[in-house]
Order: sequence, then structure tokens, then C-alpha cells
Amino acid sequence: MKDLSLHILDLLQNSTVVNSTLITLDIKDSIKENIFSFCIQDNGKGMSKEFLEKVTDPYSTTRTTRKVGLGLPLIKMNAEQCNGGFDIQSQEGKGTKLSFWFEHNNIDRPPMGDLAGVFVLTIAQTEEIRFILTYQTDKDTYIFDTQEIKEALDGIPLNNNDIIKMLREMIEENLKEINSNQ
Repeated sequence: MKDLSLHILDLLQNSTVVNSTLITLDIKDSIKENIFSFCIQDNGKGMSKEFLEKVTDPYSTTRTTRKVGLGLPLIKMNAEQCNGGFDIQSQEGKGTKLSFWFEHNNIDRPPMGDLAGVFVLTIAQTEEIRFILTYQTDKDTYIFDTQEIKEALDGIPLNNNDIIKMLREMIEENLKEINSNQ
């Protein structure tokens, strides 16, 4: 995948199909600490210990539409190639926590890409799930919570085209204000 936002899209999609009601995406973008880290956590159905042990094998997937799953193996490989790492924890009936991180200034680290677009696309497709995005930089922290947005919209659906555009612009502006990595 050419940028990190596409990895995030794939990984968020994994969390949306496992009966999650809450999905969090925490990003730490620190030039001072030379780290670019991501944590996606859901309260979905989780994985068995047996499946968790082989989850980064491309030929292990729960999907019935194809016999390979490349999302986790690819992000693990990308992170490790950039002096970073990868960790996944899961418990059946409790959910999954996926963390991956990169050396911020590593020349091989993929660019962020369109995080706002990917995030808004995901929340617009799955309105029944609460999403919380926390993006921390050396300057400040931005938090986006779909529960607060839904209350402010007072019944207007998140998949309304005008709302999608507005939310994307809002996230982009807030990330720019805190000096997020572009």
C-alpha cells in the first residue's frame, strides 16, 4: 500500500465487521521523540489464541471471499522495515488491540496519505459504530468523537454527502492546526 491511510482503511474495515460498537484510532506523531505510532482498538468479537498466533500469515484469514489476508502482514512488514514494530492483542468476546509504529524520520516510512478521507469514509459506512480518533503531535492533541458529532447534527445522517464533506474538511483543518504529518 502506498500510504499509511490505506493501511488504516483496511485495518478499520477489519474492526467494523466483527460486531464492534466502539473503535478507537490513536495516533502519536512526534518529531521530537522520532516516533509515528498507531493503535486501533475495537470491542468486537476478538480472536482465539490459535488464530492470533498465525494472524500475520498471509494465508490466514477469516474472510470467505478470498483465501489471503494481506493487511496485517503488510503493516507488520512496513513497520519493521522502518525501525518500528507491531503488536496485536486479542481476546475472544472482548475485542482486539493492534499497535504499530515507525521511526518518524525513516526514509522508507510511507507518507500518511488522506487520513481524513479514509476516516470519514469509514464512519459514513458504519453509523451504528462509535469511532474516536485521537491524534497527538508535539504541538497539541485533536480528538474526534462520532458520538459528539451525531449529537450536534441532531439526526442528520453521517453518510449525507454535505456532512461527509464538512467532516472531512473539519478533520483536515484540525490536523493541520496541530501540525500533523501530511
